[in-house]
Amino acid sequence: MELKQSHSVRLNDGHLMPTLGFGTYAPDHTPKSKAGEATKVAIDVGFRDIDAAFFYQNEEEVGKAIREKIADGTVKREDIFYTTKLWTTFFRPELVRPALERSLKKLQLDYVDLFIIHNPLAMKSGEELLPRDASGNIIFDTVDLHDTWEALEKCKDAGLTKSIGVSNFNRKLLELILNKPGLKYKPTCNQVECHPYLNQSKLLEFCKSKNIVLVAYSAMASHRDPNWMDPDSPYLLEEPTLKSIAKKHSRSPGQVALRYQLQRGVVVLAKSFSEKRIKENFQVFDFELTPEDMQAIDGLNRNFRYANLNFSGPPDIYLMYI
Repeated sequence: MELKQSHSVRLNDGHLMPTLGFGTYAPDHTPKSKAGEATKVAIDVGFRDIDAAFFYQNEEEVGKAIREKIADGTVKREDIFYTTKLWTTFFRPELVRPALERSLKKLQLDYVDLFIIHNPLAMKSGEELLPRDASGNIIFDTVDLHDTWEALEKCKDAGLTKSIGVSNFNRKLLELILNKPGLKYKPTCNQVECHPYLNQSKLLEFCKSKNIVLVAYSAMASHRDPNWMDPDSPYLLEEPTLKSIAKKHSRSPGQVALRYQLQRGVVVLAKSFSEKRIKENFQVFDFELTPEDMQAIDGLNRNFRYANLNFSGPPDIYLMYI
């Protein structure tokens, strides 16, 4: 099955990216094998965009699942759009390509489709995912993002990735890359937290003006990982407006939250390890929200973030990220 253009978006480098993706992040207490099992279900259901990362520590399992679905004839490699991310301890330019090659080795794939900077906060190089000092504070590093980006460009030139992009960048940081002297490739996308309570309308408008695709994670805000989310955070899918619109369309609030992003021109990631939910999350191409529905969901925005990256660092680093 080839990528259908109607369910894909053309990136600024010419490659096609599916508009609905499957997220593979799981909390620490979830067995890594679950990510592999869920990935196989997702591919069987119809997902072709698989969003992963070195930081998730399950690329071996996800890669095995993809290879098994290729081996059994469900898909060809070119049908799959695989994203991995450069973790923040590998921002020094000499570490970028080895980091990607490390992911490729775990995946046992020759290339990825998209390689993105996971977030703009450089941390101390080394094997620790979250290097901390004696007080428990994250140890940051000073690395010029221009140098990191050049190293990503070289990975694209080497054929290790087809496209390159960023994640968790605000407008100021995007402009930092776009205005880089000698820029060879623009970021194709910017993956950020995005849902009805944080609709990122200004950032979306800016990205569209620069032909950069906005990719939404936490689109349903359904995971409650205490490492990254305040347990007292509101349950998005219990929002009365979403429930009312869902009832009108005979859909679930989650499906409405996903469809909302698709109709805004946002690529959206859906994450679940439940077979029932994975199937449900893919059923978003056969109904349409009305302009009134879209306006009502727009009205839910409260600039509320679920992802709470508990890093202790200089205030200016926070300002860059937020």
